[in-house]
Amino acid sequence: MKLSMVLSTQPASFSAVAFKGRLAENIAKISDLGYDGVELAVRDPQLLDREELQRLLSQHNLQVPAIGTGQAYGEEGLYFTHPNENIRRRAVERIQSQMYLAAELNAVVIIGLVRGKKSPGISDEQVEEWLIQALTECARVNPDVKLSIELINRYETDILNTVTEGMNFVQKIQVANIGLHLDTFHMNIEEPSMVDSIVLAKEKLFHFHVADSNRWYPGAGHIDFEQIIKTLEKIGYNGYVSAEIMPLPDPDTAAVETIKYLRKFI
Repeated sequence: MKLSMVLSTQPASFSAVAFKGRLAENIAKISDLGYDGVELAVRDPQLLDREELQRLLSQHNLQVPAIGTGQAYGEEGLYFTHPNENIRRRAVERIQSQMYLAAELNAVVIIGLVRGKKSPGISDEQVEEWLIQALTECARVNPDVKLSIELINRYETDILNTVTEGMNFVQKIQVANIGLHLDTFHMNIEEPSMVDSIVLAKEKLFHFHVADSNRWYPGAGHIDFEQIIKTLEKIGYNGYVSAEIMPLPDPDTAAVETIKYLRKFI
């Protein structure tokens, strides 16, 4: 396994990101701290200077394990299950553009809040149909690019909160490049046993986020990360463990404490 830190490529309202903007400075900082990769939270790939991004990644010998897409939801209100067909279409097109970027970077595309939520007057069956339609349409763009559905806690969305729900969903749609993304912060809220849930997700686990119980850096709360990492090793997960954390007490300290703590186990 390798370690990465989330970096938002543009300023964003989402708070649980240690570093935002200033790509050259922050990519250099993440590399200097000893991280193996930098996960990029990208609102819109069209806003990126991709040639410069590739140059910076090469210069600092960093890989991009995953692309976060939640800003399309948070900043623009785009999501797959919106009652408005035009907004659903724009959400699909945005994720398709993220997949083209992911193909260039050999990265996973995270499907977090962009999946959306349920709306009054819309049946659960219709919501699921829209979600399946959007995901399968995106997946067809490039079967080599993985779409990783993040299981998010009930206070942020009412669609796919638990690993059991996630596994049932991906087994129902049976699309090879659609899998799951687990996050210890959300799992601490939703899962009776994080260890058991990681084992359950084994066959479809595409990406993994860490944050402690308070969403600070690992080691600042009560989650047993040693056991988490041992379980990931046990199931043969060899991807990235990526820190999506609050920038507290400040971004630099959060990044330093994260890698200092997790290097005990990875």
